Amino acid sequence: MSDQGGVPSFHIDQVHRAEQTLNVRLLDDQAELPGVVRMRRWVRDALAVRAGETAVDLGCGTGTEVVELARSVGESGRAIGIDPNPSMLAVARQRAAGVRTEFVEGSAYALPLPDGVVDVLRCERVYQHLDDPARATAEIARVTRPGGRVALIDSDWSTAILHPGDPQVIESMRQRMDAAVPNRRSGRRLRGLLAEAGFVIEDMGSEAVIWGPDSAVPMCTAFAESVVADGTITVEQRDRLLGDIEHGIAAGDYHFSVTMFAVIARHP
Repeated sequence: MSDQGGVPSFHIDQVHRAEQTLNVRLLDDQAELPGVVRMRRWVRDALAVRAGETAVDLGCGTGTEVVELARSVGESGRAIGIDPNPSMLAVARQRAAGVRTEFVEGSAYALPLPDGVVDVLRCERVYQHLDDPARATAEIARVTRPGGRVALIDSDWSTAILHPGDPQVIESMRQRMDAAVPNRRSGRRLRGLLAEAGFVIEDMGSEAVIWGPDSAVPMCTAFAESVVADGTITVEQRDRLLGDIEHGIAAGDYHFSVTMFAVIARHP
């Protein structure tokens, strides 16, 4: 991710090819977290994608869910992945080889689709990256046909819990993340954004996504390094925090989680 004042950029269109391997690994690790698996399964059941439909995954990343959509729409339908990052799209196309899918470079603010052509659209963990989520939601409404279904899924980073560690150091890091993430409370705003865009809310779900040490420690370490670089915490505070986490893991006294929310809506 590109650096802004020592903190990695959370704008997905600013992730450069040089960081792509790390970004893909993080997405793969997160896709295996039980909470993410359960949330995705719930969303699939709620959307009930049918053969012959046009289904879109906005912010498709590595393309995993586009492949799932392709299985549901069959040969008579379309499964389309949209992402602003061309190098990520290259990974998705490679992984979806042999499956009837389409991958298109595009922005959430200007979807590369005509009006009213989409039967089903899912968008997972994209809104936290957006500076103007209302504009993106209006675009989703534009491309969704009457009766079409939409699922917005996102984390609410204000629900993040990290243990153990000095509460003051953790709070300093939390405040720095507040400044770095464009829309870190996105999870709680999804329903209102959809309602404002004219959608009818049909269901909501949530899942506390719990990171195990293997997936959480690299992310915590990378962020701790970045906030040392910008002066948010000292080297000594970083070392103490990472040591506390290491000892907590060894003793079985460790926790890192964030709550994800999903909203299912219908275009009237």
